[in-house]
Amino acid sequence: MKKPNSKIDYNDKVITIRGLTKAFDDFEVLKGVDLDLYKGENLVVLGRSGTGKSVLIKIISGLLRPDKGMVNVLGQEVDKLTPKQLDALRLKIGFSFQNSALYDSMTVKENLEFPLIRHSKDMTARDRSRIIDVVLEAVGLAQTVNQMPSELSGGQRKRIGIARTLILRPEIMLYDEPTAGLDPITSQDINTLINEVQRRFNTSSIIITHDLTCAKAVGDRIVMLLDGQFQRQGSFEEVFDTEDERVKAFYNYNFTE
Repeated sequence: MKKPNSKIDYNDKVITIRGLTKAFDDFEVLKGVDLDLYKGENLVVLGRSGTGKSVLIKIISGLLRPDKGMVNVLGQEVDKLTPKQLDALRLKIGFSFQNSALYDSMTVKENLEFPLIRHSKDMTARDRSRIIDVVLEAVGLAQTVNQMPSELSGGQRKRIGIARTLILRPEIMLYDEPTAGLDPITSQDINTLINEVQRRFNTSSIIITHDLTCAKAVGDRIVMLLDGQFQRQGSFEEVFDTEDERVKAFYNYNFTE
């Protein structure tokens, strides 16, 4: 169980969503979603596959446009931004993809250096190396700096993906199924890392998952997406203290102590 986080600022909303809807052809995925993310908070979004969890964070990062509703990120309405403004906002958002999204032809160092070269053109090679050392140390993989992604385990690739996301010091982290495909021990290591990133880099995060062990370990608050809307929210215990058969079935199928 995650310990209460006293660093969350409940007077500072970094993401505000109201009345969000999104459909694909005749299939309505999100049906009037309301959501707040507070500064310093780890917010877990739970739901079965295909319920719209990943669609939600793609809308937050401007990769998809909503059909209706308001999505405000760091004081800006995402769907009203120009391409240049959206690019600037995305530099403040770290997106940790499910598959780690590393370039197989680049070493770990080159993968981490790539966003720095692209977005911090005036930075010296020495400064880039220093920042790379910091994020690799933060994810516990300083020794992999000259390795290729193909030489890493699945858990190590996840960690390097998170390190690359951290390299530009984002204010918001979006994790898409961070423990998918990992064994229980490696999953626990990733959960610990998510909490360490929150503590060390003072990030505000949305963690998309259907892994209840992950949700329990990292979530300051949990919301559950059912039938296109958030039907339950609160602590882990509060979310699952219900007679709703949909929630009970999700718990019984997914949760391992």
